[in-house]
Amino acid sequence: MRIALLEDDADQAELMQLWLEEAGHACSHFNTSQSFLKDQRRDTYDLLILDWELPDIDGLEVLKRVRRTQDWPIPILFATQRGQEQHIVEALESGADDYMAKPIHRQEMLARVNAVTRRAREDYGDGGEVLGFEPYEIDLQNRVVKMNGDEIKLSNKEYELLVFLFRNIDHVVSRNHLLESVWGTSPEVNTRTIDTHMSRIRNKLSLNPENGWRLTSIYQHGYRLERLVNKA
Repeated sequence: MRIALLEDDADQAELMQLWLEEAGHACSHFNTSQSFLKDQRRDTYDLLILDWELPDIDGLEVLKRVRRTQDWPIPILFATQRGQEQHIVEALESGADDYMAKPIHRQEMLARVNAVTRRAREDYGDGGEVLGFEPYEIDLQNRVVKMNGDEIKLSNKEYELLVFLFRNIDHVVSRNHLLESVWGTSPEVNTRTIDTHMSRIRNKLSLNPENGWRLTSIYQHGYRLERLVNKA
């Protein structure tokens, strides 16, 4: 999973990043709100962990800005010294998904990360073994994709890319996010691989308005799979 960590305490950030990476996650650290807000205009993540007390813009304001500007509800986990009930309520009512009071403990943090992201996946149709999006059906257990009941032959990477897109319907996902989540490679790898695979699955599954879908490239950012309200 791809995680953004907004924390200005260098020692705390280093420890949390180590725990997350040891658990198999990719973690990008930001020590100011401005650096994160600038990055999120062009990049995407599966989870945001942020502190409340920050040197430029406080975490609560960052939370509100993310909720206003992001085109999809990224799970957000607060990690802060503000442990009073009124602060917890304020954070949750402003759009946070969960809350951790410092000092942060490794097992608690990883458990909360897993719980928050699991709830998010269930909200977007990832709670069972089959994803159904008319006219498509994805059997996750057997790695089989069907369109109108007919099986579509896909390579392993085409299948993994398609599942990732359907789990993020109507969300813009950055090229870096796609590379790390599907290919497991660093952002420095040539991204033409993504374009080639996108073209293949667009053609194989007829992801076009006639079928009620649109797969588009977002200039200098990434891709978005959209479910259209009315078929053309």
